[in-house]
Formats: sequence, C-alpha cells, structure tokens
Amino acid sequence: MASWISFWDGASAVYVNRRHKAVHYARIAADLACFIPSPDARVLDFGCGEALSAGRLAEACGTLVLCDAAPSVREAAKARHAGNPKIEVLSPEEVAALPDGSFHLVVVNSVLQYIPRPDLPGLLAGWRRLLAKGGSLLLADVIPPDVGMLQDVAALLAFATQEGFLPAALLGLVRTALSPYRKLRNELGLTFYQEEEMLRLLEQARLPASRVRPNIGHNQSRMAFQAFRLR
Repeated sequence: MASWISFWDGASAVYVNRRHKAVHYARIAADLACFIPSPDARVLDFGCGEALSAGRLAEACGTLVLCDAAPSVREAAKARHAGNPKIEVLSPEEVAALPDGSFHLVVVNSVLQYIPRPDLPGLLAGWRRLLAKGGSLLLADVIPPDVGMLQDVAALLAFATQEGFLPAALLGLVRTALSPYRKLRNELGLTFYQEEEMLRLLEQARLPASRVRPNIGHNQSRMAFQAFRLR
C-alpha cells in the first residue's frame, strides 16, 4: 500500500490527456450523485484522487469530505476547492478521528485494488463506525479475478470513442505499457475479489450488501456494491 501511495503522490500519468482526466472525473461525480440520499447528506469520498468534479458532487449534498492518503493529492484538492464551503479535505488519520455516525454515505471508488487483502476487515469496521444508522457504504470499481488488462483496454477505448479522445488513448496505451504504473502493477499486483467473497466480507462486517449496476465510471467489467448500516 505504501508503494502505491508513493506512486499516486508523485507525477503519475494514468490519463492520456486533459480531456480524458476531465471526463473521467465528471462521469464519476455524475454516477456518485445518484447515491446521495438527501440534499443535506454528509458524504465521505475515501480515496478521492484528484476529485476534479467534487464541486458538482457537493451541489447534491450538504457536506462533502474528501480523503486521500497521498499528501500532494490532498494539498491540490484543498487548493482546488478552497472556495467551496461544502467541501473539506482530510487525511485518513483525520477521518479516523471523526465521531461515530459522521456520514450518511461513504464512497470508496477504485481503491480496494490497491489495499492488501488483510487490511480490508479493519477498514470495513472503520467505515461502518463512521456511518449513521441507515447510512450506506458504496464500494465501487472492484476488480474480479477474471478481469485483466485486455478488458481495461477495451473499456478505455470505448470510453475514448464516446468522449472524443480515441487517438490520444491509443498513444496513451503505448506509454502505459512502459510506464511506472505498469511496472508497479506487475511488481505489487492488485487485489481482486469475487462477487460472493465481497458480499461475505461485508456481511461479516455487519454491513448487509448487494451488488449494484452499473458500476461507477466507464469500466463495466468491474463491480460495485452498496452496503447499509442497519443498527
């Protein structure tokens, strides 16, 4: 996990151009807005990344807390959203110190693949504690074991065709093959989950869940789950 944090804390180049990054975050914000339970809801985006479209998401809720483990990502998010009174940027340690029941929705999107499997039960317990009664946890972009690079490439090219950056995507795939991301992915690997396994882990964490479709974002070969704190 520390190596992945160091990667995201640096000048990572996982987007093929500015349009790719912009439409990616716009799509994420639009998809996540559908899960906000009320206009005054308190929402945590855990592992938010650059959160370019967090302002749009904040329009749909009362308070939006952005959390990322990479210090440079947090500082950039603070600067980007400094004028928005609805948005707060915190470290994971600061989030862990918040009171029980602080949020109506906790979002963890495209994060679990970078977290070692033994760490997940503790994180689930922490996210459950932060949920108000009746609140929900959204785990999205979870990668099944049978989904690999070919499916990711196909999803990216389809998204690029739809959003008008296909030539850049084709060039970007060549760069990615030689990039630090590809090297780190080969060295550390990613964490994969079967659907049944994820549902069982959530049940064990006292967070009854179901798979929801579509997945958040453009890659529909990956999975999303919504779990609830019932008591």
